[in-house]
Amino acid sequence: MKVRFHWVSEFREAVSMALNAVTTHRLRSSLTLLGILIGVFSIILVMTAIRALQGSIENQMSQLGNQTFQFQRFPAIRVDDDEESFDKYFRRKRFYLADALAVRERATMARAVSATSEVDQGEVRSRFTKTNPSIAFRGMSPESFETRNLTVAEGRALVESDITGSRHVAVLGADLARKVFPFGSPLGEWVQFKGIKYTVVGVLESKGSMFGQNQDGFLAVPISTVINLYGRETPLTIQVQAWNQDVYDDTVEQVRGILRTLRKVPPGDPDDFEIVSNDSLISQFRKITLAVRAGAGLISSIALIAAGIGIMNIMLVSVTERTKEIGIRRAIGAKKRNIMTQFILEAVILSEMGGVLGILLGILAGNLAAMALSTPPVFPWDWALIGLGVCSIVGIAFGTYPAWKAAQLDPIESLRYE
Repeated sequence: MKVRFHWVSEFREAVSMALNAVTTHRLRSSLTLLGILIGVFSIILVMTAIRALQGSIENQMSQLGNQTFQFQRFPAIRVDDDEESFDKYFRRKRFYLADALAVRERATMARAVSATSEVDQGEVRSRFTKTNPSIAFRGMSPESFETRNLTVAEGRALVESDITGSRHVAVLGADLARKVFPFGSPLGEWVQFKGIKYTVVGVLESKGSMFGQNQDGFLAVPISTVINLYGRETPLTIQVQAWNQDVYDDTVEQVRGILRTLRKVPPGDPDDFEIVSNDSLISQFRKITLAVRAGAGLISSIALIAAGIGIMNIMLVSVTERTKEIGIRRAIGAKKRNIMTQFILEAVILSEMGGVLGILLGILAGNLAAMALSTPPVFPWDWALIGLGVCSIVGIAFGTYPAWKAAQLDPIESLRYE
């Protein structure tokens, strides 16, 4: 018990002396911990911002309904911007309404098959006002509202009779409805797109924005109407909904096989289309953020190593300046381990002070960036603890050699040092 108390007393004394040494040379200590602060700040800033954005974006990415997957020419998120990759995607065959109808007929495991075509953008007019020329003009089948996770807030969705009759009716996104009908309900009113009028039969609930893009600024009309206007070769995407999660994978494989047959893809060749789902979108987004986190970690590691070298340099200077103090301590009974403990703790305290400040500033800046993009703030406890642990390792790693050098000083020679 006495031995344990003796060790606690020694450690407490070492901490006190280390803190005293750090606070005595405030300017030098501040400059030393600045490198640690910058390194920790950069990694915590990135991790906090990504953590705050990730939860919000993953929720927004659920643009497809439950158990729904989509077939399209291009990847949903492209990370390869080289011309060769773009040409590969561009050379792929388009999807047409005939493909969607064939899938609907042959896919016995599918609950619903829909077709959507976003063929144009332009200005939308009403009797009250007009919009900017960036409103998306979409052709949709009745099943599209379920497969694309769209909920009608007012009126109705498109129905089969709208498709068979190629009617000039429209369902408006929430943001578009507010813009062109600011004074009341748009139901029964007309909107005009590129000189053609459509009767409004429904308004959708708001879905907000994703990656800064408004998801509510569009005009949906029957897919058959779009084909009549833009031609039978109008390209589209195909959405398929499985009955439940148990048959989801089997449904994907069945429809994949049907499309490979329709598109005459040779056995053994890769698909000439992309299969997109909520899970695949989230997975791709996580891969992108993983690369960002890795890059931030690498940059921060370089900064921390540079800061550690700075700590070692300052500690070596400190050993030289305090040679006589070390000699006096040794003369009155301090052991080598006491000297080493004192100097290592001094390095760790310097490192931890920089780490704590870096964590606080990083969390503040990261949450400010996230809040500017309308996402709720977060506190990344795991990365804060990792940051403190890394700071301790840096302090120990770069403070050990100066501490060892101080402990090896000859007491007699140290007392004579001027």
